[in-house]
Amino acid sequence: MSGDPAKGPASEGAEPPARGGALEVFAVALGLGLTSFGGPIAHLGYFERTYVQRRRWLSAGDYAGLVALCQMVPGPASSQVSFLIGLRRAGWPGALAAWLGFTLPSALLMFAFAWLAPRLDGPLPQAILHGLKLVAVAVVAQAVWSMAVKLCPDLQRAALATVAAVLLLLFGGPLMQLVALAVGAGGGALLCRGPQSQPVPPRLPVGRRAGFVFMAIFIGLLIGLPVAAQAAPRSMLGMIAIFYKTGALVFGGGHVVLPLLRDALVPSGWVGDNAFLSGYGAAQAVPGPLFTFAAYLGATIAPHGSGIGMTALWSAAALVFIFLPGGLVALAGLPLWNWVGHHPTARGALAGVNAAVVGVLGAALYTPIWTSAILGARDLAVALVAFMLLERWRAPPILIVVFSVASALVMAWLR
Repeated sequence: MSGDPAKGPASEGAEPPARGGALEVFAVALGLGLTSFGGPIAHLGYFERTYVQRRRWLSAGDYAGLVALCQMVPGPASSQVSFLIGLRRAGWPGALAAWLGFTLPSALLMFAFAWLAPRLDGPLPQAILHGLKLVAVAVVAQAVWSMAVKLCPDLQRAALATVAAVLLLLFGGPLMQLVALAVGAGGGALLCRGPQSQPVPPRLPVGRRAGFVFMAIFIGLLIGLPVAAQAAPRSMLGMIAIFYKTGALVFGGGHVVLPLLRDALVPSGWVGDNAFLSGYGAAQAVPGPLFTFAAYLGATIAPHGSGIGMTALWSAAALVFIFLPGGLVALAGLPLWNWVGHHPTARGALAGVNAAVVGVLGAALYTPIWTSAILGARDLAVALVAFMLLERWRAPPILIVVFSVASALVMAWLR
C-alpha cells in the first residue's frame, strides 16, 4: 500500500481542502484559551460545545475519534485535540494557529507570575505563596482520586498503580519514574489485555509515510537532545532536553507533569522547591493547558540578571519543547491508530502505563507536595475543604485558588 498522504488507506487519508482560515481558527482557539478553566477533561467539554455543537467544524464521531487517539498517546490531550482540529479545519497553518490561540493566554500569565514572584517578599507575599501550595495539595489529590477511579477500575491495574507508588516512595528519582512506567507497561501487556473498539479519528493530511517521519523525529529528539546537552548541561540546551523528555513521558493528564518536572529540576538545582510548588499552584488559577507551567519554569530558570527579553526566550523554549513531543506523537499516531487501537497487547500495555501514572502522581502528592505544604492542622483543614469543593461540589479551580490564598492570609494574620 502506498504511503503517499494523498493516496491509499494509509492516509485514510487525505482530507478535503481546508474549509477555513488560520485567522478564524486562531480567534476561536484564543477565546477558548481565555475562558477554559478546569483542566483537560473540562477543556474537552468546552471543545465539544464549541467545535461540534456550535460551529460544526466536525461531527461528534470525528471528535470522539480525536479524543480517543490523544488519550492513548503521551502529551497534553486537550492541546493535542485542539492542534488536530486546527489541522483539519485549515491545514498546517490552522494547526499552529489553534495551538497558539489556546496556549498563549495562560503562558503569558505564567511568565508574568515568574517575573513578579522573586520580587514578592515579606509576610504577606509569603502567605500568598503558601496558599498556592495548598492549592496544589487539593488539586493533585482530586486528580489522583478521579484518575484512580477511571484508570484503575480493577484489581490488576490497582496493583500496578500501587507498585509504581511504592517504587517511587522507596527509591525516588527520574530513573525510578521510568522504571515504574516500564513495569506498568509490562504488567499491563500481561494482565490487561483485551480488545475494545475505539472511535476512529477523522481523515487528516497525514499518511503512513508522514507518520513514520514524525515518529522518527520524536524518537530522534528524545535520544539526541540529552546527548547534545551533555556538552553544556546547564545551558538552554540542557533545559530544552529536560522539558522535551518530560513532555514525551506524560501519560494520563497534565498533572502528571508535576512529579516528572520536579524530579528533573529541583534535586539538580535548576529551581527551588518553594518556587516550583508556588508556580504550580498559580497554574491552577489561569485558563488553558496546565503545560504552560513550563513558561513559568523557563523564566525562573533563566540566568540571574537576565533582561526581560532573554528571560522570555528561556520561557518560550521551555514552553515549545514541552508541547512538541505530544504534537509529534499525535501526528504519528494518526496513520498507526488501527494497529494501536485494536491490538490487545498494545492496548493492555497502554492501560498498564496509565495505571502506573496514577501511582506516580500519588507518590508526588505525598512528597514533595504534602510534606512542604501541610505544616499543621490548619493547613490540613484548608486543604481538605478545598478538596471537597473540587470533588464534591465541582467548584471551579479559580475559586479554590481564592479560598486557599485567603485562608493562608487569615492564618498568617492569626499567627
